[in-house]
Amino acid sequence: MIRGFSWWLALALASQAQAWELTLPTENRAIFSGDPSDFYMYTDRNFEGVKSQPWTAGQYGFVRDQKRTAEGIILTKFHEGLDIKPVKRDGQGIPLDLVHPISAGTVVHVASQASQSSYGKYVVIRHDWPEGPFYSLYAHLMDTRVSVGAKADSETVVGRLGYTGEGIDRVRAHLHVELNLLLSDRFEKWHAPRFQTPNHHGVYNGLNLVGIDLARLYKERQADSSLTLATFLTREKVHHKIRVPAKGKFPLIARYPFLLKQAAPSQPTAWEIHFNQSGIPLAVYPSTVPTANPVVTWVVPSKTYHAYYTRGRLTGSGSSAALSSSGLSYLSLVTGQF
Repeated sequence: MIRGFSWWLALALASQAQAWELTLPTENRAIFSGDPSDFYMYTDRNFEGVKSQPWTAGQYGFVRDQKRTAEGIILTKFHEGLDIKPVKRDGQGIPLDLVHPISAGTVVHVASQASQSSYGKYVVIRHDWPEGPFYSLYAHLMDTRVSVGAKADSETVVGRLGYTGEGIDRVRAHLHVELNLLLSDRFEKWHAPRFQTPNHHGVYNGLNLVGIDLARLYKERQADSSLTLATFLTREKVHHKIRVPAKGKFPLIARYPFLLKQAAPSQPTAWEIHFNQSGIPLAVYPSTVPTANPVVTWVVPSKTYHAYYTRGRLTGSGSSAALSSSGLSYLSLVTGQF
C-alpha cells in the first residue's frame, strides 16, 4: 500500500512538473566562490568576553548565540534566512544593490512601514511550484518598488538593499532573504489570543513562514537542475517525531501533499509528524495509536537540553523530551488545531 501510494504521488507530481528557475537576488555571487565571507554579512559577537565578527552568523541555521554545554560550545539561535552583503555602495557607504526575485511569482505582501517588524521594509512573493506554494521573503529593504498582485520575474526590481529593521546600521546593511512554507491560512485566529501586539502582516507574518535552507538549495540545484523541493526536503535530517490526535482536516497536507508519506484512512486516529531541528515538518504519517494529547515519540539523544536545538520547543535531555508551551503553540499552528 505504501509503495503504491508513493508511486502514485511521484507520478502525480511529475505530471504537474514544470521548469522553475532559482537565481540569486542581488549581484553578489560569492556563495559559489571559495570565500563565503564575501557573500554573508557578519554579526557582532561577544562570547565570554571575546569579541568577533563572524560571517558564519549570516548563514541559515543555528548560527548565533554560543553556549557552553555538556556537549561543548554550541550555537542555539536559529537564523531563518541568508544575510547577503552589498557589492555596491556610494561615497557615503549607502548600499546601491537592487534586489530581484529568486524565481518568478506573484507579489502577495509589501510591508512599507519599517517600524512594524524586525524585518523592516519587506516583500513576500508567492511561487506556485509543483509541490505547492512557496514564499520568498526579502527584508531590510531601503525601499520597495512592487505592489501586491503584481507578477514578478528575475528582471523585476523588488526594492533596494538596505538596513531597515531592528539592530542593523549602515555598515551592516544587507539583504535578508528566505524561502518558506506557509503554515496556516487562518493565522490571524491563531495570533489574536497569543499576542498583545497587533499583527500588521496578515498570513505573511514571519511566525507563519517556516524557512528552508536556501543556500543548500542553491548549491544542490546548481549540481542538479531537475531537483525538486520534495526531494530536497527528504534530505533534511529528522530530529524529533510528534504524534498528535487527528481532529478534523489537516490543512498543511492539503497545501503540501508531498508531506503525506502514506495513504491515510478517511478518519485516521492520529498523525505522526517528523520535524527537523528548526521545526520544518518533513513528513506526516497516519497512525492507529490513540492519542489524547500531542506527545514526543522520538528525539535525537542529547547530553544537553533539547531546548537549545529546537528553538525552545522541546524540553528535557538525553532520549527524553516533551513539548514546551511554545512547542505546543507552534504545533497547533502546524496542525491547524486551534
